[in-house]
Amino acid sequence: MAYILRHSPWEFGLEPDEEGFVSIEELVNAVRKVYPWVTEEYIREIVERDEKGRYEIRGNKIRARYGHSYPVILRHEEDKESKVLYHGTVRRNLKGIMREGIKPMKRQYVHLSINYEDAYNTGRRHGEDVVVLIIDAECLRNKGYKILKAGKKVRIVKHVPVDCISGIL
Repeated sequence: MAYILRHSPWEFGLEPDEEGFVSIEELVNAVRKVYPWVTEEYIREIVERDEKGRYEIRGNKIRARYGHSYPVILRHEEDKESKVLYHGTVRRNLKGIMREGIKPMKRQYVHLSINYEDAYNTGRRHGEDVVVLIIDAECLRNKGYKILKAGKKVRIVKHVPVDCISGIL
């Protein structure tokens, strides 16, 4: 479901709107090509139970709230409260990050976590030698970057400049 909504809806015959929404019914039919037992109720339950808040349902449409590798207009609420955010990665990426900051790479936005544990777990998806970067959220705001609430525990921003990285764990 994440792959379809974030990266390749067209591969499954779906046409997302400018905000990345597709029909729930059409998504169910697409997912059924791989998992024939999936129902609309099952999809809705995934959305309801997802602790990170990865998905959003509006009426009869669904989308991923973040993580897109294709252009999507996201109108998320701005996070004006967070003081510290975290970014998990692997040590081999540090040299480039400390030279250029954190870039979205193949995504639209850089993903940040509101806690160390989630950032660490995200970093582990890329390898064993995990480092967690501490991000000064006020620094981002002072430089004109908007931090968006993309999920319950995920924040997104267009870029993290080097001088907004306040530590490495």
